[in-house]
Amino acid sequence: MDEPILNPAVLETDRLLLRPPGPADVAPIFEICQDPEIQRWTVVPSPYRQADAEFFVHTLAADGWRTGRYPSWCVIEKATGALVGTQSLAHRGPGSAEVGYWAAPAARGKGFTIEALRAVCRWGVAERGLRRLEWTAYVGNEPSRALARRAGFTMEGTLRSYAAQRGQWRDVWMGSLLAEEVAPA
Repeated sequence: MDEPILNPAVLETDRLLLRPPGPADVAPIFEICQDPEIQRWTVVPSPYRQADAEFFVHTLAADGWRTGRYPSWCVIEKATGALVGTQSLAHRGPGSAEVGYWAAPAARGKGFTIEALRAVCRWGVAERGLRRLEWTAYVGNEPSRALARRAGFTMEGTLRSYAAQRGQWRDVWMGSLLAEEVAPA
């Protein structure tokens, strides 16, 4: 068995615990990903099946940590133990990675996603030596863009026909956050 390139990291904020996905997360991920907004704005399969949640936890997230190319976290509210979202960093090249996230419908508007995003950005800069964090969202995803702006990302523009979602090429907005712009804890 190959040695892991990146040890899975657990991050903590005042209200949240971010930890690598595990078997107990399959059921809540499956349930949350039934949300039409998550399916509308992300690349999760639609319809989202139990096998998709199992693939995310047991293959995609596990391989992401093993290779270091796609670390992912489940975002857990400390007070309740509930899964409130996910966060990820996708390697884009030397010194850069793209952030990704979704929030459970019941957790939206509570500040959990921005709190988790800031923790992931700090970790990426401190532990991975990232100099540039990128954010993209399909054009029209105003809540994601507003959150990225609040987290300090600078909007750079629209990339035409940039990303595929279920076989359709879509325009995306792109923003960036440089290492020196990452907010301290």
